[in-house]
Amino acid sequence: MARIFGIETEYGLAHTAADGGRHIGPEEIARYLFRPVVDWGRSSNVFLPNGSRLYLDVGSHPEYATAECDDLGDLLAQDRAGEALMTDLLEKAQTALDAEGIGGRVHMVKNNTDAAGNSYGSHENFLIRRTLDFNRLTTVLLPFLVSRQLLVGAGAIIPRRSSFAPDEEADRTEMMFGLSARSDVMWEGLSSATTRSRPIINARDEPHADAEKYRRLHVIVGDSSMSTATSALKVGSAVLMLDLIEQGARIPENGLRHPVRDIRLVARDLTGRVVLERTDGSTTTPLRLLADYRDRAQRLVETGDHSLGDEELARYVIDLWTRMLTAVESQDFSAVETEIDWVLKRTLIERSMTRGGERITDPRLHRLDIAYHDITPATGLFPKLEAAGMAKNLVPAEAVERAKDLPPASTRAAIRGEFIRAAHDARRDYTVDWVHLRLNDESGRAVALKDPFATSHPQAETLIAGL
Repeated sequence: MARIFGIETEYGLAHTAADGGRHIGPEEIARYLFRPVVDWGRSSNVFLPNGSRLYLDVGSHPEYATAECDDLGDLLAQDRAGEALMTDLLEKAQTALDAEGIGGRVHMVKNNTDAAGNSYGSHENFLIRRTLDFNRLTTVLLPFLVSRQLLVGAGAIIPRRSSFAPDEEADRTEMMFGLSARSDVMWEGLSSATTRSRPIINARDEPHADAEKYRRLHVIVGDSSMSTATSALKVGSAVLMLDLIEQGARIPENGLRHPVRDIRLVARDLTGRVVLERTDGSTTTPLRLLADYRDRAQRLVETGDHSLGDEELARYVIDLWTRMLTAVESQDFSAVETEIDWVLKRTLIERSMTRGGERITDPRLHRLDIAYHDITPATGLFPKLEAAGMAKNLVPAEAVERAKDLPPASTRAAIRGEFIRAAHDARRDYTVDWVHLRLNDESGRAVALKDPFATSHPQAETLIAGL
């Protein structure tokens, strides 16, 4: 089997002013951040030589979308490369601010909510076959996505809530540690909207490929992951679920009766035992659902009949999935304490509460919650955890450096990256998107790369050779 997948990550920006200095907001930080990008590509929305897309999204959120990957190892490296490219830009922005006498410190966070409760996304994209029944796919997949946060949530200090209705405002006077802050901003199970009415699965049909053969599944419920191990399990488990569905596995097709209420319930139950009602009136729990999915996915990995690419990582996904289920059931998380984001973060918060006697509402704990996601050089917390061996890292530094410059070699991103590099070196005006390559000259020559698995294309090679 083969599948294309990728991650889009939006980052938050903040500025800590120097004593007596001027404070600047995210919009002004973004202008400094994207100066080198605009100088290089004459736009704040560019595709890079490594095949990825870098742009400024609504709300002054820098966004990095990985190149198309068909191998989980490539995806992890591409995602880390995005972080590295963002921190490079942040250091340049800091230097420019210092030179202009603004001072203070700019910060970038890889999380999904700000202090005002606004949410920004980490979206996963998966190529699926057009022949697949989309209604069946979403019915089967929704219970998995609702319960998946038990495995791979980022963890967050969230309102305890007395009501779980989608339109009910949370009471923020009583807080707790939960699996995900993203759960509270989900309003529908399936919708074509992304911000006005944020769904778990976005149904907009935008394949970025041959529309007769393919469709793109756009999942917008997930948290941004700091841990590469959590990223591997998050994406790897979803890919295996899609493999099962496309192969016609007999996964129960009775969905959840109240998926939006349930995602809030699951986020507040670290034991995985909250009762969920299915559409046929039966009940289940996140632990039971995830154990059933794991058993089925394990058989795919054992036979090699999956689309994760890297066999070693595929086995790792099943192993971590299994260890996490055991940890949740026993409430002994020592076997996963360096791999799962919400477990790591909860440990840090509990240690801080034990040392300082803080309550969960203490502002210092909220700062710690955010600091976990801070990727700012010299101040970021997570790189220190990795360096101290407290957080497992699956991606070597040399793989990250390579992914900053080079696209995956096994997808059409290789063609796009080669074209961008050649056109830029030749100082030619060009336009690129996920499918098209175009020279903006009198010839108007353009090529459509409709097959995301193709690593060569005669017309594209002719276009590149002409440069």
